[in-house]
Amino acid sequence: MSNRVEGKAMNLSDVVNPNILSQPVYEPGRPIEDVAREMGLDPKGIIKIASNENPFGPSPKALAAMEQALRSSHLYPDGGCVRLRARLGQRHGVDPNRIVVGNGSNELIELMGHVFLGPSDEVVMGNPAFIVYKLVTLLFGARAIEVPLKDYVHDLDAMADAVTERTKMVFLPCPNNPTGTLNSSDEVMAWIERLPERVVVVVDEAYAEYLEHETDWSDLFRAGRRLVVLRTFSKIFGLAALRVGYALTSPEIAALLQRARQPFNVNAIAQAGALAALDDDGWVEHCRQSNRAGLLQLETGLSELGLEWVPSRGNFLLTKVGDGASIARRLQAEGIIVRPVAGYGLPAWIRISVGTLSENARLLGGLANLRLERTQLVSESCG
Repeated sequence: MSNRVEGKAMNLSDVVNPNILSQPVYEPGRPIEDVAREMGLDPKGIIKIASNENPFGPSPKALAAMEQALRSSHLYPDGGCVRLRARLGQRHGVDPNRIVVGNGSNELIELMGHVFLGPSDEVVMGNPAFIVYKLVTLLFGARAIEVPLKDYVHDLDAMADAVTERTKMVFLPCPNNPTGTLNSSDEVMAWIERLPERVVVVVDEAYAEYLEHETDWSDLFRAGRRLVVLRTFSKIFGLAALRVGYALTSPEIAALLQRARQPFNVNAIAQAGALAALDDDGWVEHCRQSNRAGLLQLETGLSELGLEWVPSRGNFLLTKVGDGASIARRLQAEGIIVRPVAGYGLPAWIRISVGTLSENARLLGGLANLRLERTQLVSESCG
């Protein structure tokens, strides 16, 4: 067989989807093992406060359920997540046929691309916001319309004005990642009413459980709005490694997403952990209260260091440090992993996940040492 076409060698790029060739690559927070290997550090001495994970881990009930589920690992999982969807339906007061469970919220975002997006479509989103919205949009050949935030908060009026006849979807994270800011429920409801009914509105509530009050979407669902509300077990439930997310939507949209979904997309261990996690409200409340205390600790400490930060409603904080990438590297050398956010258009900033009180104190100490070093260098150069 020949790999030549009409006398010339055929490159792999000649046969791949052209959207892949220009697709940006998502850069996750660095794993502890990678940093330990690169820096020559003991992994046990490294703290990771970079990826908005729950430092307290899963509920003890979830751990026990997952250990039990391991004994049936030779069997395929429930392909329709029937029990989990039923339990989620009880939690949210909706029929399970309005719920789709995915391999993390990321898979659900991609499924919406499969269902709704094509090369002539547009998707409106804030900038900066969760980068996967843009990645999925580009993957399906659609155009990402990025609307700058206003004072680090989504500018809903500008987003509504950006909607055209080509707009298929709009994304709104509540709270936003990486800024941690939140538009009020009243603002969001009024904004949705401004949008054409044909537009699919995707509200990403990955951090909703950290809020004092969750938004009630039932009126919009009853009104037949094309609304998709995303939730995840990766944050307050502490199951990031298991990859479980779900969408609340209309029965019609749910059925379309189910058509695009691969069979057995959520493994049995993950389903068992998620089910048990939903039955441990005490653990969730513990994590919520601990997060509030950690946020206050970080806000106070960063202010004492003279650093600017953005008030957050999630489990992370955005702070301005000068050269974000450089500061992140220097903190890594001390065994502290944070997230530089130049990829979000914020090169002077880092994002810090709320850790335990001791982890937060260590991070603040590391920043204080870097600040002291900088002051000494300036003093020496002036002398």
